[in-house]
Amino acid sequence: MAEKTTREHLIEVGVRLMHEHGYTATGLKEILASAEVPKGSFYHYFGSKEEFAGAVLDSYVAREAERGAAVLSDAKVTPLKRLRRYFSELIRIYGQKGAIPGCMMGRFSLDVAGESVMLRKQLSSSFGQWRQGIASVLLEAKARKELPADADAGSLADFLLNSWEGALLRSQAEKSDDPLKDFMHYSFDVLLKSAR
Repeated sequence: MAEKTTREHLIEVGVRLMHEHGYTATGLKEILASAEVPKGSFYHYFGSKEEFAGAVLDSYVAREAERGAAVLSDAKVTPLKRLRRYFSELIRIYGQKGAIPGCMMGRFSLDVAGESVMLRKQLSSSFGQWRQGIASVLLEAKARKELPADADAGSLADFLLNSWEGALLRSQAEKSDDPLKDFMHYSFDVLLKSAR
C-alpha cells in the first residue's frame, strides 16, 4: 500500500481532532502539532482552516458512505433489517462507548453552519446524500411489501435522519445511550413496524 501523502495525513489528523472537538475548538497549532507538520506544509495544501475543514468533512462523509453502503446494500438481508443493523452499528461506533462519540456532521452543523456558507452548503449536500441512501432502502422495503405502497420513503428517511441526529445530540448532552435506544425502539418497533 502506498505511503500517505502529507495532505492525506493532515486530513486524517483533522478528522480525528475536529470530530472530537469541533471546528472552532480545534486550532491550527493543535493540528500542526498532532500531525507533526510545519505551518508552511499546511498552507501548501490548504488556503485556510475553512478549506481544510471542507476536505476533512469530505473525508469523513466518504468514509461513512462506504460504511453505510456495506451494510445497506447487503441483499441477503431484508431492507428494514438492514436499516436496523445500520443504525445499530452507528450506535456501536458513535454512541457513548465509541472511540469518539457523536457525529462530526452534527457537530459541524452546530459549530459553523451559521458562519461558513461553504461548509453549510457542504453539510447540506452531505445530509442529502445520507438521506438518499436511507430512502433507497425504504423504497426497496416498499417494493418488497415491508412497507405499505403509499409510504413516502423520502419523508420517512428525513424523519429517521433527523431523529437520529437529535437522539445523538441528546446522547452527548446526557452522556448516555438511552436516547439512541429510544430512537431504535420507536423507529423500528413502533413507526416502521406499524407502517406494515
